[in-house]
Amino acid sequence: MAGRIRDEDVKRVREAARIDEVVGEHLQLRNAGGGNLKGLCPFHDEKSPSFNVAPAKGLFHCFGCQEGGDVIEFVKKVEHLTFSEAVERLAAQYNVELRYEEGGYTPGRQQGQRTRLVEAHRAAAVFFAEQLGSAEAMVARQFLADRGFTQADAEHFGIGYAPAGWEHLVRYLRGKGFTPQELLTGGLASEGRRGPMDRFRGRLMWPIRDIGGDVIGFGARRLRDDDNGPKYLNTPETPIYKKSQVLYGLDLAKKDIAKSGRAVVVEGYTDVMACHLAGVPGAIATCGTAFGEDHIKVLRRLLMDSDGFRGEVIYTFDGDAAGQKAALRAFEEDQRFVTRTFVAVEPSGMDPCDLRQTKGDQAVRDLVDSRVPLFEFAIRSRIEGHDLGTAEGRVAALDAAAPIVADIKDQALRHTYAVRLDSWLGFLDERFVVGRVAQLARWKRERATKGAAAESAPPDRAAAAPRGSRPADGRDTRQTVQREVLKLALQYPGLVAWAFDGFGVDEFTVPPYAAVRTAMDTAGGLNGPAVDAGWIPAVREAAADDTVRALVTELAVEAPYQSRVPDDVYAGGCLVSLRVYSADARIADVKSRLQRLDPAAAPEEYAATFRELMDLEKYRRSLLDSGAAAL
Repeated sequence: MAGRIRDEDVKRVREAARIDEVVGEHLQLRNAGGGNLKGLCPFHDEKSPSFNVAPAKGLFHCFGCQEGGDVIEFVKKVEHLTFSEAVERLAAQYNVELRYEEGGYTPGRQQGQRTRLVEAHRAAAVFFAEQLGSAEAMVARQFLADRGFTQADAEHFGIGYAPAGWEHLVRYLRGKGFTPQELLTGGLASEGRRGPMDRFRGRLMWPIRDIGGDVIGFGARRLRDDDNGPKYLNTPETPIYKKSQVLYGLDLAKKDIAKSGRAVVVEGYTDVMACHLAGVPGAIATCGTAFGEDHIKVLRRLLMDSDGFRGEVIYTFDGDAAGQKAALRAFEEDQRFVTRTFVAVEPSGMDPCDLRQTKGDQAVRDLVDSRVPLFEFAIRSRIEGHDLGTAEGRVAALDAAAPIVADIKDQALRHTYAVRLDSWLGFLDERFVVGRVAQLARWKRERATKGAAAESAPPDRAAAAPRGSRPADGRDTRQTVQREVLKLALQYPGLVAWAFDGFGVDEFTVPPYAAVRTAMDTAGGLNGPAVDAGWIPAVREAAADDTVRALVTELAVEAPYQSRVPDDVYAGGCLVSLRVYSADARIADVKSRLQRLDPAAAPEEYAATFRELMDLEKYRRSLLDSGAAAL
């Protein structure tokens, strides 16, 4: 069993791993003001960015789904790792050596499963790359040369060769300390009659990397006629490889995609290579599966695909029937994007790899630049094959294309394409075509409404409520002030330390806020040593449970209500407002007690209570007159 990573090493990983760099590997971040950054949340679908990163505090928080934490929590959640695996992942990335409580550093025994599988794939990639220079791999080198790729190109993309024997890779990795079970679990080996055998044999190998650059799988191309396997053999589903979420070349393309706001989706590994080498560095491809919902989520985050930031996704498909079918599949998923989507098809049917080899790099760039909107391509694909010279042919084409137009969610865009459809068909009756499209759209909405009503029960409001940790009612100014004071105490402790520790937990009337206040006391208070040695982590560590810890993170990331950086005047005003509310509550309580007392029956108690009331009202007036000086 793996030993526990030492606390001081976990701390060193947190300090070394810059949260903006780590998060930036998965989504595009833009300035959110106040030193914070924002982007589209990787943990839920959203149209506007609500995912905030505070680099100075080492924290992230999504104000949409309420996920939050530090850099380790982010890696743990986004890559579905255990805590130890997330620490190991970051330690490897930032060159932090880890020690374990049981003793020294023994990777084979103590590292998490993901780390072990990634290291096995890294070693396999090195092995395959070395084998590409062998005599047996001549057929692989010839395959690359025939497609216009040099040895330097192969090295740049990490291409290799899997020998034709049964146990070459297995023996190599066993010699590196990897177990048979690890090779089977990682999809590098298959179960044979005498134990694990190589999964990939006699094939050209492309390493498939995740967005962070770790090798997590392979794509293998058949080279010989006597190979009875599929043309392309990919790594099976494993704990680290999910083909529905992986895009080949994304590790190389992500920076250009984020910078240019353009992603080019091609169909194969060689097409990605050709595009990158031709000057289209935003090219990516799926790995043995259709471009689907999970791929779209990945691209949306990199493109900052929101109402405020729109980029381009360009699909390149072969010009044949299969390519048109792929484009129509893309159309079905397309409207998950806010981004504009296009199709680029070479008239003679060549893919980017063939085009580059035949006509050069400029031809590949021109192909991408000649893109047409995906809606237009899908509509025209439905029109093709109909005889538009006859009335019957035009009606048949309308019946084929109108459902495509009716499926466009944007009403203005739907009307625009309905008008265009009329001109493409040659009806010269715009109202007729627009009306037909509108009728189909209306029928579709009615069917969807009826289906939803029949299949779903009334929602449980309690169950449907968001999981968020924000307990305050935004209309309750007392709760708003409590929240603001806690934010100041976490983010700008120097502004409130002179008075904050004197505020009691009972002055925070919202239970979650009182729990955060208690955590601050447990962490030593604003005048304790923790303020100068990692204040927010100390409060998070002192939190009573994960719910309170999540609220601490949220308060530490959320910007103050005023737009400028808080100063002494603003902080003092917040503290005074909180104390005034506390005084009001105590005054109301004392008045209630006073009304219940009989002056004749208990004169001394009545007099003491009356004096208490006078003192409180005097104190309240001083707060209003003198402000922070009265605290």
